[in-house]
Amino acid sequence: MTSIVIGSWTFRAAGREEAWMEAKVPGCVHTDLLRNGNIEDPFYGTNEHRLQWIDKQDWEYAAEFDAAAEQLDDDFVQLVFEGLDTYADVTLNGSRLLSADNMFRIWKAEVKGLLKESGNKLHIRFRSPVNEDLPKLERLGYALPATNDQSELGGLGDKRISVFARKAPYHYGWDWGPRFVTSGIWRPVRLESWSGVRISDLFIRQDAVSAEAAEVTAVVTVEAAASGPSTMVVTVEGREHRLEAELETGIQTLELPIRIEQPRLWWSRGLGEASLTEFQARVDKQDGAADSRTVRTGLRSVRLVRDRDEAGTSFYFELNGVAVFAKGANHIPNDSFVSEVTEDRYRHEILSAAEANMNMLRIWGGGIYEQDIFYDLCDEHGIMVWQDFMFACSMYPGDEAFLDNVRAEAEDNVRRLRNHPSIVLWCGNNEIDSAWSHYDENGGWGWKKDYTPEQRESIWADYEAIFHKLLPDAVERLSPGIGYWPSSPLISLTEDAGQHAFPESAAGDVHYWGVWHAVEPFENYKLKIGRFISEYGFQSFPEYRSVRSFAEEADMELLSTVMLAHQKNGAGNRLIKEYMDMYLPEPKDFPAFLYESQILQAEAMKMAIEAHRRRRPYCMGTLYWQMNDCWPVASWAGMDYFGRWKAMHYYAKRSFRDVLLSADRTGTGIDLHLVNDLQASLQGTLKVSLLDFSGLTLAEREVPAAAAGGQSRLLLSLAGEELLPESAASDSVLVTAELVAEDGSLLAAASAFLEGDRQLALAPASIHVEEIEGSGGSRFRVSASRLARAVWLQSDREGIFSDNFFDLVPGRPVTVAFKALKPGAVRYEAADAGRVTASSMADAVKALAAKG
Repeated sequence: MTSIVIGSWTFRAAGREEAWMEAKVPGCVHTDLLRNGNIEDPFYGTNEHRLQWIDKQDWEYAAEFDAAAEQLDDDFVQLVFEGLDTYADVTLNGSRLLSADNMFRIWKAEVKGLLKESGNKLHIRFRSPVNEDLPKLERLGYALPATNDQSELGGLGDKRISVFARKAPYHYGWDWGPRFVTSGIWRPVRLESWSGVRISDLFIRQDAVSAEAAEVTAVVTVEAAASGPSTMVVTVEGREHRLEAELETGIQTLELPIRIEQPRLWWSRGLGEASLTEFQARVDKQDGAADSRTVRTGLRSVRLVRDRDEAGTSFYFELNGVAVFAKGANHIPNDSFVSEVTEDRYRHEILSAAEANMNMLRIWGGGIYEQDIFYDLCDEHGIMVWQDFMFACSMYPGDEAFLDNVRAEAEDNVRRLRNHPSIVLWCGNNEIDSAWSHYDENGGWGWKKDYTPEQRESIWADYEAIFHKLLPDAVERLSPGIGYWPSSPLISLTEDAGQHAFPESAAGDVHYWGVWHAVEPFENYKLKIGRFISEYGFQSFPEYRSVRSFAEEADMELLSTVMLAHQKNGAGNRLIKEYMDMYLPEPKDFPAFLYESQILQAEAMKMAIEAHRRRRPYCMGTLYWQMNDCWPVASWAGMDYFGRWKAMHYYAKRSFRDVLLSADRTGTGIDLHLVNDLQASLQGTLKVSLLDFSGLTLAEREVPAAAAGGQSRLLLSLAGEELLPESAASDSVLVTAELVAEDGSLLAAASAFLEGDRQLALAPASIHVEEIEGSGGSRFRVSASRLARAVWLQSDREGIFSDNFFDLVPGRPVTVAFKALKPGAVRYEAADAGRVTASSMADAVKALAAKG
C-alpha cells in the first residue's frame, strides 16, 4: 500500500472573491485566521467575545497535488479524511466526493477514476455549524437541554444547538472553556492506494489472559482485488503462526487463535511493568500480492467488578486478577483548538500523570476521542483510561439519521482504539442519566419540568436508544471483554435496581459536587464517600505569569472584566473568595490571592483524595476534576494551560503515593492511617514527633506499624491532650510522622497542624535555597529559619520540581530536583533550573505584610 499526506492548503471565506490565504492542516479556521493576522489572539483579554462571527460563515479549503505514478497504476485509490470538522462538502477535480457531518468519523472516497497525474484540485467547503443546525431546532419544535452551551455569548439567545452536531461539545463553551465553534481539517488527509491485497485492520482479541498463558485471536480484516488461495502469517515474539485461507473478492475477516506461554503482562503504574507486545500479520496470495500490518498491545485481563457485598455493590477494576485502586483525574482536550496540541504537550500531560503517581485518566465525554499518541503514551506508562463516548450534560435527538451517524462514529473509534491495553472501560456519556433522572420525579437538574409527559417519554426513549442499545452493542461487537457503563455517574444498569446516582450511593460511581457548587465545607469530603468517585473538584487561578498571558496589570482584580471573562463558572470567583475567607488568612494583594487560591484548592483535594483512599476497599477509585486546561483560565485544573503544575498537582503527587501515610485532623486530635496499594505487605516503625514552629521537639512517640498489600488501616489515634504540652499553643505546633522500614529506609511521611491555616501563628521565615555542587543547577537543598508553610519554589526555566508547595521545618532541610521535558524526549530529564526563588504563605498574608 502507498500513502501520501496532502499537506499544502489554502483557505478563505466562502462566497467571497478575496485572496486565498495559507492554511495549516491539520488545523482550523480560527488558527488559520490568527496565523494570517486576520484576528487577534483568541485567548487574550475579552477577544473571545469579538470572534463569534467566525462560526456563522462558510469557509473553503483547497489543495493542489500530484499523484505518484505507482498510485495511478494501483487497483484502488482512496482519499482518506481522518477528521473533518464538521459539515463539509468535498470535491476532487470538480466532482463531488462526499458530504461529511461528523467530526469524529473517518471519511473515505474512491478516487481512481477522478485522479490525474498532476494538478489534482481538492476542495472542501465547510458549512457553518450554526446555520446548519438552527433549522434542526426549528423542526424539532422544542429545545433539548444543553446546560453548558453558551448560546448567548454566541449571539444566538437561548437557541442551544450543540446537541444536533456530532462535534466536540466543549467547542460551544463549558464552565471552564470558551466558545469557539470551529471548522476545518483537524486531522490529516491522505491519498492511499493498493493492488492485489490489503490488510485494512488487525485486532488482537484477548480471549483469556493469565500469568501462565495468553489465549488471543488475531482478527485480520483483508481486502482482496481478486479471489484466490493465500497464506496468513502472524508473528509474535519471534514465533510464526500460520493460516491457509481462500480469499474472496472484496472484504473478509480471518481469525487465527494464538497461545503465548508465560506472557509478559501489562500492568498499570505501581503494580508492575507496562509490558507491550508486538504482533505482525502478513498475507501472501499465490498470485504474488502481499501486504502486512503491525500493531502493539499489552496482554492483560481486565474487568469492572460490580459484586454485591455487605455494604451494597462494589465498583472497581480488576487487572490481571488484582483489585486496583484507581488514582487520577479527568482529562479534557489540551486546547480549544485541538490541532495545536503537539506530541510534546501530550508527553508532558501523561508524564505529569505518571510523575504524580496516577494510574488512571478519564477522557471526559464533552471533548474528543483523543489522538493516537495519547493512548500510546498511556499504554507505555501504565495509565488506565476510562473512555467516555462524546456526549455530555445534554439530551440528544434520536431520529434515524442521527442514530446512524452515532453508530458509525462509535464503530470508527472503538475499532481505532481497541488494541490499546490502557482502555479499561467505555462509558456512554457524562452526567446525562443523573441530570435527567427519568425515574425520579423530583430528581435531576430540573430539566424535566420544561416538557410534557409525552415529550419526556420521547426524549428518554431517544436516550435509551443511544446509551442502552446502540453504544453497548458497538463495544460488545468490536471490543469484546471491555466493560461498558451507560453514564457517569450511575448506580445500576436498570431502573429496578435504582439507576440514578446520588453522592452517598453504596453502588456505582459518584460525582460529588457538594463542596464547590453547594458551598459545603471541605470536611464533607470525609463524610460523603461512594464506591468510586469519578468526579469532584475545586477551583483555583493559574499563577501570576500565566494570568499575565491574557491580562494586563490593570486587570489584576478579582472582578475586573478580563478576570470575569476568564472565569466560566458564573459564581467561580466569588466561591474561591468565600472559601478562602473560611480556610485561609487574607492575602495581601492579587498575586498573593492567586497563590493562596492554589493552596486552597490543593488542601481541598488532599482532604478528598486521602479520605477516599483511607476507605479502601469500600471506595476503590478517586478521579478529581480536572487534570488540564484548554486555555488560560481560572478552573478546577491541577496544571494550567501552559502545563505549569499548580500546588494541587504537587499535593496530588504526595497523596497518590503507592504507600501513603495519611494524617487526618479530627477535632483537636490526629488519626494516622497507612494505605498500601502495593501487592506486598509492609511493616516498620511509626515515629511521631510534635514540633513547635522554631523546630524544637516537644514530644516523640514510636509504635510498630504494618499493612497487608491492598490494605488501608488506622495505625494510631492521638487525642488533643496527648499531643499538646501545657507550655505549647495549638496554633504554633506541627505533628510529623514517619514510617521507617527495618533497614532504616523511609517508607512514607506525613504532617498535620492542630489548627487550620487561618488560625496558625505564622511569622516571616528566612528560606535558603542552596544549589548542590556538581548538579549542574538541577538539585537544591532548601532550609528555613522557622516553619515555612507551603513553600513555593519558582525557577527561571520551564520544568517541574520533584517536590514543591511543601512545609519546611527548621533543622529538617529538603532536597529537591529540577527536571524538564526536552523536545521528543520520552521522560523528564535533569535540567538547569536557572535562578530559583522561594516564598511561603507568610509572604502572602496581609496581616504579616502590614507588620513588616
